[in-house]
Amino acid sequence: MTEATYNQKPTSTVNTTVREITCFNTSTENIDHSVVNSFGEEWKKFSEFSDEEINQLGNMYFDIITPAMVNKNTYGIDIGCGTGRFTRYLTDRIGFMEAIDPSEAIFTADKLLDKNKNVRLSMASTDNIPFEDETFDFAMSIGVLHHIPDTPKAMQDCVKKVKIGGYFYTYLYYSLDNKGMFFKMLLSVVTAIRKVTSSLPMILKKFVCDILAVVFYMPLVLTGRFMKLIGLRKAAEKLPLSAYQDKTFFVIRNDSLDRFGTSLEQRFSRKEIEQMMRHSGLDEIVISENTPYWHAVGKRIK
Repeated sequence: MTEATYNQKPTSTVNTTVREITCFNTSTENIDHSVVNSFGEEWKKFSEFSDEEINQLGNMYFDIITPAMVNKNTYGIDIGCGTGRFTRYLTDRIGFMEAIDPSEAIFTADKLLDKNKNVRLSMASTDNIPFEDETFDFAMSIGVLHHIPDTPKAMQDCVKKVKIGGYFYTYLYYSLDNKGMFFKMLLSVVTAIRKVTSSLPMILKKFVCDILAVVFYMPLVLTGRFMKLIGLRKAAEKLPLSAYQDKTFFVIRNDSLDRFGTSLEQRFSRKEIEQMMRHSGLDEIVISENTPYWHAVGKRIK
């Protein structure tokens, strides 16, 4: 499968030991550069995912993706690829994948994807994706759009790069619309802590978020694991952070920095996500009933 030609002139190119990475203008309007820089630093710290961790995460996130959406004839793009772990998960299933990110994480992805030849990496932002509209059979943006100032516009910018009849997949933080008051109160506490931790210098932020992984995540995770061990699986699945009961401490530390380390975090209800997707030109929308909430896929019809 032949990759598309870029539709604009790059600002620079970087030759690594693996490939050439093409860089485009990221000084665009719909971007928060402090958030981009923070994630660039985050992915430098959490860059080495094992095959087991990647497969576990991929199986969880891509439960609603069918062979009709992604197969060996599919030309895809991962928008906001971070370390490239989700691109890596799909490389054996897809024809060719473009992976873009506006941060220094693109060079971390270069290392994780060093053995994958059906991938091209570019440094670019959601409102300056360097490809013509209606280029891709499949596009995805996982855990990214809620960190962008204008999330609906960012989604529209992503979807317009998908061919009519192609698919767009996304994961957006949920507003706990399927949870009770206790969970929402807990989120209020987390949000208050995040406002403090996200303003810290990066070195201190990394340390504090590691501490939070131990004192905030692990008591709940270990309680859930013990409850499952004694046969209380259903009760364990109702605990906060139940999705992390089978995750490694590396993944938990990564998530702690992700959740407590960013200054810009928006949350959406299931209904709001569906409306946003339809407004972007998607139909046949499927929103997973499983964690993480909410991840969804839709078919572009206009």
